[in-house]
Amino acid sequence: MADTSRGDRVGEFQGVAGPYWSLRPVGGGREWEVEPRFVRPALLMEQLRARTARLNARSRGEVL
Repeated sequence: MADTSRGDRVGEFQGVAGPYWSLRPVGGGREWEVEPRFVRPALLMEQLRARTARLNARSRGEVL
């Protein structure tokens, strides 16, 4: 999913929390909440970019 209120930040849908949807960064990390009206399906390119960024950070030892 892409959060358009945060510059198309890509996250995985985790569930509903009241009037908000919970999203988590691809590959893990801290969840954030967003209004459903600001969420759209992420394009394949956006998904690949998010996964690649996570793998690169992991290879540099920035995340586990």
